[in-house]
Amino acid sequence: MTTSPSPLTHFDAQGQAHMVDVGAKPATHRVAIATGRIEMQPATLALVESGTAKKGDVLGVARIAGIMAAKKTSELIPLCHPLALTRVAVEFELLPSDSAVQCTATVETVGPTGVEMEALTAVQVALLTVYDMCKAADKRMVMTGVRVLEKHGGKSGSFMA
Repeated sequence: MTTSPSPLTHFDAQGQAHMVDVGAKPATHRVAIATGRIEMQPATLALVESGTAKKGDVLGVARIAGIMAAKKTSELIPLCHPLALTRVAVEFELLPSDSAVQCTATVETVGPTGVEMEALTAVQVALLTVYDMCKAADKRMVMTGVRVLEKHGGKSGSFMA
């Protein structure tokens, strides 16, 4: 195994990109929670809330998209390991005072590497799906604040934003 002199673990000693070797790491319970939001016009939020958007149940479709995205993260992010996820939950909260929808994804596995990327991917794809389903009504929507809120498990322990 080539070690990296840098804290950027996806580069070897020669600076070449590589997939991190997690073969010797113990399998532990890993959890990551990510969040983000999409801001929109109040009328667009009303469409989302009422379920009367032209393309149907916006949040129901976005939830499924987020779950599917978490499962396919290693196909989208080049150096991510394919993981056997044990749980993916995608939740939404309507924020009328901000005219926004907040998305939170919780991803879990038992394995040698964390699931932060899967949680972040779930949130971003869920928000992109909301955008796609509502863009006919509101092209000015803005996705913002996508970040990891918490991670647990593994050698580095817990992180809370």
